[in-house]
Amino acid sequence: MDRVYVMQLVRSFQVGELSRRNFLLRASAALGSVAAANLLLSACNANPNPTAPPVLEDAAQPTQAAPATTAATTEAAAAGTGANGSMAMVEYKDSDGETLMGYLARPQGDDPKPAIVVIQEWWGLNDHIKDVANRFANEGFVALAPDLYHGAVTTEPDEARKLVMELDMAEAVKEIQRGIDFLQEQSYVAGPKVGVIGFCMGGGLALQTALAEADLGAAVAFYGRPLSPDQAGQVKAPVLGLYGATDQGIPVADVEAMGNALKEAGVESEIQVYEGAGHAFFNDTAPSYNAEAAKDAWPRTLEWFRKHLSA
Repeated sequence: MDRVYVMQLVRSFQVGELSRRNFLLRASAALGSVAAANLLLSACNANPNPTAPPVLEDAAQPTQAAPATTAATTEAAAAGTGANGSMAMVEYKDSDGETLMGYLARPQGDDPKPAIVVIQEWWGLNDHIKDVANRFANEGFVALAPDLYHGAVTTEPDEARKLVMELDMAEAVKEIQRGIDFLQEQSYVAGPKVGVIGFCMGGGLALQTALAEADLGAAVAFYGRPLSPDQAGQVKAPVLGLYGATDQGIPVADVEAMGNALKEAGVESEIQVYEGAGHAFFNDTAPSYNAEAAKDAWPRTLEWFRKHLSA
């Protein structure tokens, strides 16, 4: 670690010369992990005096749950490899030239595979979402999970709620669309279209992407906020919606209204509501996990994407 360089980053961030996003990007590269960069960011916020930067020794230490280091290239250089492919944090540019980050999971081999954008829950780009991307890679898909919080990850509901409130949803959809563009630019991705899937907050964003992106191959929403009937009538991509009947935050009536509107508009769609399942039933790291519903939902999802993303 270049301690002088990191201290300069801290000062630049504290005096407003660096945005939060660019601070996290540069600090991640310098410290060797996004987790260490987040720890340093927390220290900066706790100690806003630019004349007295926080102590760096602890931030430089690797953490047990540290994510993969960010690639210094827009290509998907592997940060790790498994029996079925490679996994890495990657960088790519948005339309304004700003650097975006995401977790990319690829199957083995360079022959083109269908691709999917995986959208995070309100916790951020955590290990569960990375694991979902890895599962897709194991099934023969290229999967990109954009980091919509730009480095922030939490396990605390209050902090997650704050991160959601700070997130510009329209900008998040644009970042998802840029992730779609990034995938389509890669030689290892089979066209002509990319799919999108999201969970919780990400499920709502997947539906919003289906509303905004005219050239989307397919969308899958796990317990995402339903589109209004008027919005649903404007969707062009096939939509699979997977919901829990006892979800306290998403009334089944709203889900059914969206499903009916999709059908009336001639949109190929399927809505599945699981009795006895609540919100976040697919998240096997949470108490809300419902094994029966998850076991049914996963093959439905794979079948949906295989049907609609074939070249």
